[in-house]
Amino acid sequence: MKALVLTAPSKLELNPSFPEPTPAADEVLLRVRACGICGSDIHGWDGSTGRRRPPLIMGHEASGEILAVGPKAGPWKTGDRVTFDSTISCGECGPCRSGQVNLCENRRVVGVAPAEYRQHGAFAEKLALPGRILYALPEKLSYTHAAMVEPVSIAVHAVQRVKILPTDTAVVVGAGMIGLFVIQVLRWAGAKQIVAVDLAENRLTLARELGATHTLKSDACDVVAEVAKLTGGRGADVALEVVGIGPTLNLAIATLRRGGSAVLVGNLAPKTADFPLQAVVTKELTLHGTCGSAGEYPLCLDLIARGEVRVDPMISAVATLDEGAAWFDKLSAPDGAKYMKVILTP
Repeated sequence: MKALVLTAPSKLELNPSFPEPTPAADEVLLRVRACGICGSDIHGWDGSTGRRRPPLIMGHEASGEILAVGPKAGPWKTGDRVTFDSTISCGECGPCRSGQVNLCENRRVVGVAPAEYRQHGAFAEKLALPGRILYALPEKLSYTHAAMVEPVSIAVHAVQRVKILPTDTAVVVGAGMIGLFVIQVLRWAGAKQIVAVDLAENRLTLARELGATHTLKSDACDVVAEVAKLTGGRGADVALEVVGIGPTLNLAIATLRRGGSAVLVGNLAPKTADFPLQAVVTKELTLHGTCGSAGEYPLCLDLIARGEVRVDPMISAVATLDEGAAWFDKLSAPDGAKYMKVILTP
């Protein structure tokens, strides 16, 4: 089969005859129709995370159709249109049994190769996966749109870490792709005011289009003071930090009212950040970590299919697998931030 293989840091090669996967008894064989390039793929491609050790087929945001079904793979059949959770959970450990599959003690991530394992991904024509992590696509949902469900699920899981009330003001720090999905999910969840904060005016414009009631350019105003004005001096009920660095973490926490909640979504280097301990303690704030998703795919697929969450504005390009290496070069370039999601079609 044809596969885009990471053969060395920052080097992708198109292999026209990579060995086809052989599905195990509990697996299905998938014909990959669409697979998005994730930001984590870019950081893995250049070797900076250490989680994409060559040789490896990357790619975990995908959809396709089933070509073959193992005898223990569940109620799937040839021709079914599906997507899959990027986390292969074991289904047997304590977190899995409690429904927290994202915290599985034996988790493997599709398209990832840390020191502990190597799990080839979906930048290839075919892929074998356990039937238990598959989800059927709504009838009219395209493969390209279905490939966006994984980042949408991250936003849904993050928002559902807190209870959103109809009177709430929510601040979203970071209006990149995940932040824009968070804004749409907050609108769906019923937040009264949604304040988007970013440095890029074009992203703030899109945030307004997708549901933000207010936008703040963080280098052009006092964000904390502006949020206070919007809330009668109280501060925001909820803040979601979707960048993952110290300054934005501190900013998100500073916007909160007494007793408010912060959801920490962003996860960039470094692994630690300055933390406003006194503010968290004296204002009795609640901080929620959030990791991936935990079974929200059916809801997310429905939200996309019904247009409650729009994915088209985030798709910058759809390209062939042959063009994949060139797109990695573009996305990692100094001006790569002008693109959001590029989807490859093996």
